[in-house]
Amino acid sequence: MLEPLLLVSVLGRPSLGRRRLIDGIRRRVRTGTPWRDLPPEYGPWQTVYGLFRRRQRDGVWSAVLTGLLISPTRSVTARWTIWIRDCSRV
Repeated sequence: MLEPLLLVSVLGRPSLGRRRLIDGIRRRVRTGTPWRDLPPEYGPWQTVYGLFRRRQRDGVWSAVLTGLLISPTRSVTARWTIWIRDCSRV
């Protein structure tokens, strides 16, 4: 379902591996660290960031999130809910 949205271009330089780049994006989004602090196992941070920005401009991330929220058996509009939990102590 999501694979067509995450295709990497076949033009230009050889790919570093779609999985590796997507894992780098996931790690950055999950941890909130600066792009420059990505471990080298995900490839150069500029490459990971470039893929993230291109997909963001093209609306791919919104489509992925919507695809994950909507059941494939139903065509129901997604309901967005945000939960915020404050764990600070004074």
